[in-house]
Amino acid sequence: MEAHFTEWLNLGIRWIHMITGIAWIGASFYFVWLENNLNRSNPREGLSGDLWAIHGGGIYHLEKYKLAPPKMPENLHWFKWEAYATWLSGVALLLVVYYLNPSLYLVKPGVELSPAMGIAIGLGSMAISYVIYHFLCDSPLGKRPALLGAVLFVLIIAAAYGFSQIFSGRAAYIHVGAIIGTIMVGNVFFTIMPAQRALVKAIEENREPDPVLPAKGLLRSRHNNYFTLPVLFIMISNHFPSTYGSQYNWLILAGIAILAVLVRHYFNTRHDSSKYVWTLPAAALGMICLAYVTAPIHRSPTAAPVAAAEQPASATLAKVEEVGEAPATAEQAAPSEAPAAGSGVDFAKVESVIHERCTVCHSASPTSPMFSTAPAGFMLDTPEQMKAQAAKIHAQTVATQIMPLGNITQMTQDERDLIGSWIAKGAQIN
Repeated sequence: MEAHFTEWLNLGIRWIHMITGIAWIGASFYFVWLENNLNRSNPREGLSGDLWAIHGGGIYHLEKYKLAPPKMPENLHWFKWEAYATWLSGVALLLVVYYLNPSLYLVKPGVELSPAMGIAIGLGSMAISYVIYHFLCDSPLGKRPALLGAVLFVLIIAAAYGFSQIFSGRAAYIHVGAIIGTIMVGNVFFTIMPAQRALVKAIEENREPDPVLPAKGLLRSRHNNYFTLPVLFIMISNHFPSTYGSQYNWLILAGIAILAVLVRHYFNTRHDSSKYVWTLPAAALGMICLAYVTAPIHRSPTAAPVAAAEQPASATLAKVEEVGEAPATAEQAAPSEAPAAGSGVDFAKVESVIHERCTVCHSASPTSPMFSTAPAGFMLDTPEQMKAQAAKIHAQTVATQIMPLGNITQMTQDERDLIGSWIAKGAQIN
């Protein structure tokens, strides 16, 4: 029952995170769009521009003041709880998914890093990253937006590389997302909201508002706008092992982040001119190139392993013991004999490996205490299911080697080669 309740806790928090995230990102996109599309020609006195819009059967007239109206309205809507709720639910999801089972989901197999230290690195990186970001924005570099953006990009990808050395691929990606999300909510809490409060207070006290603080808030809001698409990719990336499961996952993330920024920049500037329209086909071409360069390479059974998930037998034994699994016998831990290149593959051996290493989780009745049902409905109980899922098996266990999770069932490299050879020869089950 524990696995069942954990799954529903995961679902509930993830749903809240998605709902609040949509509200936050939607508001961010809308106000940047509004700012970019204001009619600034001959505005009424005190205004910086206005905009007429139609939506949902109604016509709207929106006006933006240069600083503020002479008198504050009775009802003024603030946008902050969407950001706070998204970040809080994201941290809760991080705790439930990664920090409750750090040996399985967080720490990279084969890395000598205690679960407590891994959690400390994850949480500490979020706080430290915001401090560095805030310092850079308030430094002279903050007056050169393009250069600041380049420096921030390099630092974030450096963090991705560092995470990839100690965390699993999925955990590395999600912690990059956590860093960016912390920066975004920090912008709201420490810069945007104080600037707005100062503006309102100045108006209420009949003082001339300080234009510096609203300008800072607008800059941080634009940063958040460009951060959104990379974060959205990270949120869905756990469905695509060819990205986070690659040996060069940090480079793939860098490439996708650049493409996401290009797309966002087009939508942020298309009101002004069409000079950045090239960013859309460039982004599409970039995705095609990434798909090509990340395509799995079929290796011979005797080739050296290339995936980052490999770990020595001693490390896998330790991982199994940490999550409460019974350690394998010496006979089970020993590498199985892989067929020579060009020979036939005995499906009975393949089936035995899959049953021993995979169906503890991927079964109609999982024996692993971590799952009450097969993850993603992916089951490998019968030969027919194994053949039907051969492409996914290859992607997860041979090409990227991200499965089994944390390699808790101790799948050996020879066993991976055996499965790879079986699939390469047509995945025959007869």
